[in-house]
Amino acid sequence: MAPNSPVSFRMVTFMSSASKLTDLKDDDNSEEGFNTIHSGRHEYAFSFELPQTPLATSFEGRHGSVRYWVKAELHRPWLLPVKLKKEFTVFEHIDINTPSLLSPQAGTKEKTLCCWFCTSGPISLSAKIERKGYTPGESIQIFAEIENCSSRMVVPKAAIYQTQAFYAKGKMKEVKQLVANLRGESLSSGKTDTWNGKLLKIPPVSPSILDCSIIRVEYSLMVYVDIPGAMDLFLNLPLVIGTIPLHPFGSRTSSVSSQCSMNMNWLGLSLRERPEAPPSYAEVVTEEQRRNNLAPVSACDDFERALQGPLFAYIQEFRFLPPPLYSEIDPNPDQSADDRPSCPSR
Repeated sequence: MAPNSPVSFRMVTFMSSASKLTDLKDDDNSEEGFNTIHSGRHEYAFSFELPQTPLATSFEGRHGSVRYWVKAELHRPWLLPVKLKKEFTVFEHIDINTPSLLSPQAGTKEKTLCCWFCTSGPISLSAKIERKGYTPGESIQIFAEIENCSSRMVVPKAAIYQTQAFYAKGKMKEVKQLVANLRGESLSSGKTDTWNGKLLKIPPVSPSILDCSIIRVEYSLMVYVDIPGAMDLFLNLPLVIGTIPLHPFGSRTSSVSSQCSMNMNWLGLSLRERPEAPPSYAEVVTEEQRRNNLAPVSACDDFERALQGPLFAYIQEFRFLPPPLYSEIDPNPDQSADDRPSCPSR
């Protein structure tokens, strides 16, 4: 393929299974190889099971798409067949309640403007978001600090971009689209601006496609400083748009959200500071009980000789007593307020 030539795509249809809906027999009006259906309305129930292998999410892109449909055909003697096709949507679920998607994303960059032999002060940008995974309809809290030590007036901005990548015949074509954006206040020379959770809402978009070999859909949050007459200073923070929203009681708390002033003293009313450890089996099962439940050595040798090999399949059964039930009476009464550890004040 010559350089800069257009990339062509060919649609390939894979059929995983075919089911016979009816097998009618009419002794009077049937011929070999044909089944007769009398006039009137006929309904045939059928179902298909999707493969257990991961399926790419349905997607419509500029240079390619992922589509799923069911096609039915009615064959008639001496006439053209009647065909009907019905599309349906498939979602590959992405759960954002995973540790990798709950981790905070952050970055810092600095840029110095130069004009011939004149050099102005630097422009610095720091940005953080509380997690990597979001779902459509959520708002991203952006924490950022912009310092303008240059001689120019700059404008901080933020935007969500969707990147579509299409692969065919060893070539790749990429399309980048703006999804949502916001604009901050202009900063003159020597000024600093701070974003304490500025919100940027995610519109209805298709989820990320990360496991498809021919189409890939990714998202990113770009926090940047618009500098007139120079290249922008920008930070790219990766995003994953999922289908399963964040659980209201998430398992992790980001370092960014800790900047918000929130009183957490009420947690001490319901959560114990020092939970009681479960008892060990040595405290429950005596040495005499353990010896009584062990099989004789001679029996093990006979069984191993019968297998003519190592004793891999033999699993010794221990009939130990289960640990005791926990009591509703707290064996460790609450400590005094002076003894409890407290978080250092910020």
